[in-house]
Amino acid sequence: MAGVEVPVVVAGAGPSGLVLASILHEAGIPVVVLERASREHVEQRARAGLVEYRTVCTLREHGLADGLLRSATTHRRCEFRYAGERFTLDYGRFTGERMHYVYPQQLLVRDLLTGLLDRGGDVRFETPVTEVTGLTGDHAMVRFVDRDGTAGSVRTSFVAGCDGDLGACRKAVPAEKLPMVTKDYRTNLLAVLSATRPLDRDMVYALHPDGCAIHALRTSETSRYYLQVDRADRPADWSEQRIWAELGGRFAVADGPMPRPGPILETGLLAMRTAVTEHPRYGRLFLVGDAAHIITPFGGKGMNLAIADAADLAAALVAAIRSGDETGLAEYPAGVRRRTWATQEFSHGMIDLLCRPDGQDREFRHRVQCARLAKWQQSPADAAGFARDYVG
Repeated sequence: MAGVEVPVVVAGAGPSGLVLASILHEAGIPVVVLERASREHVEQRARAGLVEYRTVCTLREHGLADGLLRSATTHRRCEFRYAGERFTLDYGRFTGERMHYVYPQQLLVRDLLTGLLDRGGDVRFETPVTEVTGLTGDHAMVRFVDRDGTAGSVRTSFVAGCDGDLGACRKAVPAEKLPMVTKDYRTNLLAVLSATRPLDRDMVYALHPDGCAIHALRTSETSRYYLQVDRADRPADWSEQRIWAELGGRFAVADGPMPRPGPILETGLLAMRTAVTEHPRYGRLFLVGDAAHIITPFGGKGMNLAIADAADLAAALVAAIRSGDETGLAEYPAGVRRRTWATQEFSHGMIDLLCRPDGQDREFRHRVQCARLAKWQQSPADAAGFARDYVG
C-alpha cells in the first residue's frame, strides 16, 4: 500500500472504527482501516454488552443491525440491592418503552467486520500505525508496519483516531493541543467473566459497605461481574474462591437469586478514572471513542458513546468530501463535548450512588446512598430522571 492515497484512514477496528468505515463505504467514499491486532483477536475481544436504543437506531439506519436484531435480548428493567433488600426499576415505563439490547461487543464487531469485508471494504489486520504526520498541512501521512514487517505509508485527507487513549493518533498531537479534564476515583473495579448462567434476567447493582458489586448481562452461558476493590489490589490477590465468596456477600438478600460459582474465564482490573479531551480535533485528525474520552463502566455507556462519535464524524466527512461543506467537521468537537459531559454526569452519579465512600464520613454517606435507593423503591417516579439517562 506504499504511496497509496485514500480520502480517509481509520486507525483501529473496534466498534467505532468499524461503524465509521462502514458508513463511509456505504456512501462510496474510499477508506482503509489499519488495526494492530489480528482479526481473531479483534473478534474475540470481550468488552461491553449493553447497547442503547439510540445506538440500535443508528446501526439500523445504516444496515448494520441485522445480527443484533436477530440475536440480542431486550431489557427494560434493572435491579438494585441494598441493606438486604432488592427492588426492580422498570425504566421502560418512563421512556416510551425504550429499552436496552444485550449483545456482546465481540459479536457486534464480528458482524461489522464481516459485513464491511463482504462489501469490499479494506481492513488491514496486524498492521499497527507507527506515525501520523502532516496533520496541519494539505494532506496527512499515516505510516505503518504490515504483518510481514514491511514499512508502508498512505496519504490521506482525514485521519480518524479510533485506536484508544494509548494509540498512535493521540501521540501524534502535541500534548498542549489536547487539553484534558480528568478525575481519579482512587479505587478499582475487578472485572470477572465467568462461564456461569446469569445471576438474573436483569442488570443487578448492589450497594454494600465493602464496595459495590454489579452483574452485567452477556450471554445465556456467561456472566460479567464487577467488584469494587482497593486501589492496591492486584488480580493475583483474588482467587476464584475469594471472588465467589465476595460476590455472595455483596449480592446477599433474603429472597433473591445468588451468584452460582463456576469456572472463571477472565479477570482484570479497571482503574476508576475518567478523562475528557476538550478539543478532539487537531488539523486533519479527529479523535473518536476512547481516544477522545475515557468513562467508567457504570451504566454501560462507553461503546454507545464511541458509536455516537463515529456516526457524527461519518456524516461530517461525507458532507466534506462530497460537497466541500466542512461545517460538520468544524462542529464535531463541540458535539463530542456535549455528549461526553452529559454521559460523564450520569456515570459520576452512578458512582456516587453505588461506590463505597472514603473518608471519615463514610458511614454517613453510605446511609445517604441507602436512603436514595429506598426513595426510588418507594416511589419509582422519583427515579424517572435516572431512567431516561440510563436507557439513552
